[in-house]
Amino acid sequence: MPIEDALEEGLKKSLRSRFKERRGKLEIIADILSVTLKGAKKTEIVYKANINFTRIEKYLPYLAEKGLIEHAQGEYRVTEKGKEFLRDYQSVKEQLIRGEQ
Repeated sequence: MPIEDALEEGLKKSLRSRFKERRGKLEIIADILSVTLKGAKKTEIVYKANINFTRIEKYLPYLAEKGLIEHAQGEYRVTEKGKEFLRDYQSVKEQLIRGEQ
């Protein structure tokens, strides 16, 4: 399974359970990046990442400035740097979960 598919699947599972809790900035960033793995328009990001339009207007320029996403032809897509962030985020999250058990 390609890394993008594995990351997307792992994050999708965690998204469902986390929507019941209040998310922090890192969780929101990870959610946005996971939605943009295969490219997504702003509306799709809003719905799949469960974030409102006001907040997405702050996050998208920030993520682009940091080099985690790129915007081309009306779509946002995660960059290699963004994929690296997702891998690291997932790894830390898994370590924390294992530490709780």
